[in-house]
Amino acid sequence: MTDPDDRTTNQKLVHAYNIMMERVESTIAKADREGMPVLEKAIDKAGETAHELGELTKEEAEKISEYLKRDLQDAAGYVSESGEQLKEWLSFDLELVENRLMELFSTMVDRTRLELDKLAQRADQIGEWHTGEVVGVGTLRCKACGELLHFHATGHIPPCPECQKTVFNRVSHSD
Repeated sequence: MTDPDDRTTNQKLVHAYNIMMERVESTIAKADREGMPVLEKAIDKAGETAHELGELTKEEAEKISEYLKRDLQDAAGYVSESGEQLKEWLSFDLELVENRLMELFSTMVDRTRLELDKLAQRADQIGEWHTGEVVGVGTLRCKACGELLHFHATGHIPPCPECQKTVFNRVSHSD
């Protein structure tokens, strides 16, 4: 049986991911002119704001900030390397995705095209997602058995439903 405190914490972190994504959007115009460092600072600022408002502990805010950076870097890396649209990275029909979250991802990825090469390098270094982390929309593949986990909204990564392993890779449409 799931501990109600775990569910509350998980819901809180998923909600925080979405709120921090919205806060980052407010600085996208500046990031468009100045590149990735501004976007990373905006993500850090969104985390600080979440902490200052008492929405998250400092450690939770830092963790969610890193999750956001990882997912945006991976999305930008895919778009840069493949030339495909963001919807291909998501690996499923866009109508299943909440429109607002898709708009945020699209805006953030499209406006950082000048930094895509740097992001692709960082994505290669990151490359893994783990059970318990928060992830944005898209599909992950279990590194142990290949089982696919589809995220149509921000959520926590569970253990693999097939083999119970805990390490995943992002799946793109071309995979």
